[in-house]
Amino acid sequence: MNHTDDPPWPTGISAITLFVEDLEETKRFYREVFGLAVAYEDANSAVFHFGDALINLLSTTAAHELISPAQVAAPDAGSRLQLTLPVDDVDSMCEQLAARGVSLLNGPIDRPWGIRTASFRDPGGHIWEIAK
Repeated sequence: MNHTDDPPWPTGISAITLFVEDLEETKRFYREVFGLAVAYEDANSAVFHFGDALINLLSTTAAHELISPAQVAAPDAGSRLQLTLPVDDVDSMCEQLAARGVSLLNGPIDRPWGIRTASFRDPGGHIWEIAK
């Protein structure tokens, strides 16, 4: 199959929607931990600008309509993704996270592939990694 006549595939992600059980608590976390302002919100969602991408926190009660017939997984079903943020100093950022009440899942640790990382979970159960 020749795809040379197809339009180019998108090269970036514009938005990531994360399903959350407690919208207010997760919204507070993103404001306080990441220092982000809410760009848009309604009764079921809160949107934050993360660089060139949007992070949309969507209440699980509204998520079913968005992804039906697929099912929304429970937060304790296990992680299926990790979101990575580049930082200049992993150890310093870990200190900032601790000061903001965030418990690390792991790290700081030097990985065999040559980067230093640490990870933590947001109130919706999503795993975030900081890396240098």
